[in-house]
Amino acid sequence: MRIASSAAALALGLALSATAMAQSWPQRTVKFVVPFAAGGATDVSARVLGERLSDMWKQPVIIENRVGAGGSIGAAEAARANPDGYTLFFPSGSVMTANQHIYRNMKYDPDKDFVPVTKVVSAPQVLVVNAASPFKTVKDLIDAAKAKPSTLTFGHAGTGSQTHLAGESFNDAAKIDVISVPYKGDPPALNDLLGGSLSYCVTTLSSAIPHVQAGRLRALGVTSAEPAEQLPGVPPIAATLPGFDNKGWFGIVAPAGTPNEIVQKVYRDTKKALDDPAFRARFAAMGLTTIGDTPEEMARAMKVESERYAAVAKARKLKVN
Repeated sequence: MRIASSAAALALGLALSATAMAQSWPQRTVKFVVPFAAGGATDVSARVLGERLSDMWKQPVIIENRVGAGGSIGAAEAARANPDGYTLFFPSGSVMTANQHIYRNMKYDPDKDFVPVTKVVSAPQVLVVNAASPFKTVKDLIDAAKAKPSTLTFGHAGTGSQTHLAGESFNDAAKIDVISVPYKGDPPALNDLLGGSLSYCVTTLSSAIPHVQAGRLRALGVTSAEPAEQLPGVPPIAATLPGFDNKGWFGIVAPAGTPNEIVQKVYRDTKKALDDPAFRARFAAMGLTTIGDTPEEMARAMKVESERYAAVAKARKLKVN
């Protein structure tokens, strides 16, 4: 009886300690590791949210960009971080659900090295060409690619990145053979598209919109089944390829072993920020829709998405040593 009472007291003490830790966290700077270049949609989303969480937590939230290998370099670094909540990982969805089907020698395991916190925003991608391109529609591009296989060049944010997977999904649905050109993020890919050295890019709305509005790029289609209100007049790719639908997301995961009380606090505070209409409007202006799902919902969604990308990787023979 005395042993049982001692065990119960210990369990209660640990629970109270964990609760106290979550209530007092954070007491210093929190870091978001972003696995893509500054200026891209993943980076911008992290910075916008980080600014709001910094205000809420009364502690700085900083962004550390660790680019390369489709997000795998940043993921491996975040996976090795001390699981105390002070280093969080802010990936695009593909880093957690597609890379394991593409990279043979990854230095992280999405399922074992991280715990889900919440998806922050989602958005379709958009297929864009240089404003001087002869392609006026998605059909024009597909017809040209079929007429001369393996001649068009397709730029994206890196092998295994969200924009790469969306583009390969498009290429697969269109049954075209093109030359894939990986970059370390969306901005450098778009720079080469603007310079005329790429045929097309599949990129995020937030990266493309300023160039489209300025008349430097032409948007041919969005990857969602429905039009995007931020790009009026631009049809969904599904208008040309019925049934096509591919949306990306950016969110927060934590190193495995991070106390659940801290995971839940990050989720709750992020959800509170995303529930603010004015804050949601900031993301909407960038072509992003807020989410704020629970850790459990995020885990289930990632499992389904991983199975879908496994099929795409197999169909397109996407393997990197």
